[in-house]
Amino acid sequence: MTLQLLLGGALAGAFALGLCLILVGVPRPGRTNLAARIEPYLDRPPDRAVTRGVGSSGPWSLSETLGRLRWAGRLVDRVLGGSDSVASRLQRAGLPPDVEGFRIQQVLWGAASVVLVSLVGSVAVWTRGVSIPALVVVSLSAVLGGVLLRDQLLTRAAVRRERRIMSEFPAIAELLALSVTAGEGTPQALDRVSRLSRGELSDELEICLAEARTGATMVEALQGMGARTGLGPVVRFVDGLVIAIERGTPLGEVLRAQAQDARESARQELIEEGGRREILMMVPVVFLVLPVTVLFAVYPGASMLRIAV
Repeated sequence: MTLQLLLGGALAGAFALGLCLILVGVPRPGRTNLAARIEPYLDRPPDRAVTRGVGSSGPWSLSETLGRLRWAGRLVDRVLGGSDSVASRLQRAGLPPDVEGFRIQQVLWGAASVVLVSLVGSVAVWTRGVSIPALVVVSLSAVLGGVLLRDQLLTRAAVRRERRIMSEFPAIAELLALSVTAGEGTPQALDRVSRLSRGELSDELEICLAEARTGATMVEALQGMGARTGLGPVVRFVDGLVIAIERGTPLGEVLRAQAQDARESARQELIEEGGRREILMMVPVVFLVLPVTVLFAVYPGASMLRIAV
């Protein structure tokens, strides 16, 4: 009976909250004047006094909500710091370097975490008698946990993208070497490889070519690609292309050598990863398999000794 009452109260509260949100979000009826109608189409910033009656006022308006989110994002940025690191990781993850937008995402993740923990904790308070101060402490901790979880997910996304780029790099370098050896210039070879391949590195090549077509020099576009990825092999690859473009040196052998170095680096990384996995595999062997084996070997003798005694 108590569970049914709690469920009914929760449904009624959700229904009431939904009605309140609908009432708040429904625009107020009223006539707008001609100036308010044509103001959005004028090539000048709108006047707050004119547009105040078009749904821009109120504590829950879109502009006010965005302002509060920006303020909370700036507060998180001041507390955590590391804006340069966040911008670098956003670029490495293939995202726009919008630090303010990422801080707003962290605020939203923290708010979602505290709402979820509060809901679960409220049920625990009613059913299990959990103390309210403990629930408050856990909810405040959930805010920090949500903020840090979004930051950790960004780091993992950047690492995964870097691994994909490094796995694609040897094949891209070989294709560029073949195109250059066949007689094509560096821009034409980059265009051909970006059109024929798919992946993160080919997307970076397309961005590089787009920047070169919109006014930047090929050297600047290539250096921007190296700065966005931040990977040592890709930076050396970009340096080789820049030297070939500026000095006219042969590029085919350089690209092949870089592709071979990338393959050797990938093979060495696989060997190191296998060594780390081998050490991790010792944990279940030592703490699970070996104690069970010892137990099976010792238990019959111990039982026989007990019988003999």
